[in-house]
Amino acid sequence: METIIKYAVSNEKAIRLMEAENKLVFIVEKKANKAEIKAAIESLFKVKVTSLNTLVDREGHKKAFVAFSLDTPAIDVATDLGLI
Repeated sequence: METIIKYAVSNEKAIRLMEAENKLVFIVEKKANKAEIKAAIESLFKVKVTSLNTLVDREGHKKAFVAFSLDTPAIDVATDLGLI
């Protein structure tokens, strides 16, 4: 499961999403589907995911926009990852 999630994105837009919408952005394995990504994030960080959107950018990286439940602030997960 750890190979599904490659790394978290920490650019300006991702930080804004974290603060405003309780979301984090991850670069994930291109062949992984939403159910696999959701299961990997929930088991890896012990959190509850409320929604998940994916997109493939111009460089061919697959991004997962993950919204967490209100009882799990995204900033706490980001702090555990060392993004902040």
